[in-house]
Amino acid sequence: MLKLDPRLAKLGEDYFSRVDPTPLPSPHLVAFNDEAAKLVDLDPSEARSPGFIDVMAGNRKLDGGDYLSMVYAGHQFGVYVPQLGDGRAILIGQALNGRSEHWDLQLKGAGKTPYSRFGDGRAVLRSTIREYLCGEAMHHLGIPTTRALCIVGSPEPVQRETIETAAVLCRMAPTHVRFGNFEFFYYTGQHEKLMPLADHVIAEHFAHLVGHGDRYRGWLVEIVERTARLMAQWQAVGFCHGVMNTDNMSIIGLTLDYGPYGFMEGFDAHWICNHSDEGGRYAYDQQPMVGHWNCSRLVQATLPLLAEKPEDAVVIGTEILERYAPAYTEAVLALWRRKLGLRDARDEDRDLVNRFLSILHRGRTDFTQSFRALATIEANSDAPAPMRDHIADLEAFDAWVTDYRSRLRAESSVDADRATQMNAANPKYVLRNHLAQAAIEAAQRGDFGEIDRLTTVLRRPFDEQPDMEIYAAGPPPGTVPIEVSCSS
Repeated sequence: MLKLDPRLAKLGEDYFSRVDPTPLPSPHLVAFNDEAAKLVDLDPSEARSPGFIDVMAGNRKLDGGDYLSMVYAGHQFGVYVPQLGDGRAILIGQALNGRSEHWDLQLKGAGKTPYSRFGDGRAVLRSTIREYLCGEAMHHLGIPTTRALCIVGSPEPVQRETIETAAVLCRMAPTHVRFGNFEFFYYTGQHEKLMPLADHVIAEHFAHLVGHGDRYRGWLVEIVERTARLMAQWQAVGFCHGVMNTDNMSIIGLTLDYGPYGFMEGFDAHWICNHSDEGGRYAYDQQPMVGHWNCSRLVQATLPLLAEKPEDAVVIGTEILERYAPAYTEAVLALWRRKLGLRDARDEDRDLVNRFLSILHRGRTDFTQSFRALATIEANSDAPAPMRDHIADLEAFDAWVTDYRSRLRAESSVDADRATQMNAANPKYVLRNHLAQAAIEAAQRGDFGEIDRLTTVLRRPFDEQPDMEIYAAGPPPGTVPIEVSCSS
């Protein structure tokens, strides 16, 4: 079925525990990702075989597979938690494809592990659908992310706020190692365990650094800058993660752990997508700063790798962290320029972007639709902008459009060419909460077709899809806002 190469297991059991999944009764296939299957050279025809479903339910071991759950710690809402680990996720194998790429296959919701604490180790259909869909949405927006191979459901009841049914998500990533893996060994005083883990990550994902005397510094610089660029990408599409704990931060710069996420609808710079985040620590406008803070925790946890003397390590670590701000600024301004269709980089760009965002903020105007509509503004016209009817502060907007058009003319911008470029930067379709909820409710009734339809739309987020216009709209009038929390 799959060619496996269990490289993580070679690190030894200081880094993980071996644990068997809890059998899932009466499993059935809910969704299968044919694109993800190609990444591991899996024939999609195998997806509906009983053997495949049993493997993905955790009821049967992959030939050559090994069940592992990793140990890690982390800062949750700013508070250090000394041991977390894969509380409901079990690695079933590392697949090797014909392009010499490795992919972790991890069952999320496969039952209790030594790190479950008081949890039941299960996932529910609702949460697995949300993660499956968002992984695809983010990937096709061009944002680094984990993906999912499939969802297997079961009639087994699971207690959350209400009784729901169990499901298992097969999550895929080149690695699931997190910032928190390093924090665990640092804060427990097992500093000798940091080097083997770092060398494993470097060999697998930063091979150009292998053998370099300052490989740890080079690796951390890359992670800090990757994380900064990832935050810029989130901001530019209006994505809010919701739980940016250090144990949810990927060591290779992926978007990891989709729980109470959300895509911005009515723009609110201070938007909190997670109902559990009462203090707004992970609000939209806080994400870039939290990304930096999380990187500081990773650098702290890896100081023993940077120099023998602690004071020398601190100097090197500080220099590494100083790479974050310029990397973020460069990346986010480049993205905003693309979204506005600007060709040149100028000092006034930040002000032009912020003025437009402030206008959207004051009217809580739809973020995705507004940026998409900017492509309809003509540089040499004095006519009102077509999107004007959706703006609350018309005086500020009209002044902004005048300045925007002036800027476009100064660049000799061609309307048709600019519109094409802008539509490739401003998605028409994002995974709005009401769309995910509709797919969830249909699946809970036994209809999995909406998952496939929505996935098809989200795979072409920048394209006009005339038959799918309803997926570009906001929630229907009267729709009760969907609250997502850490249990999502």
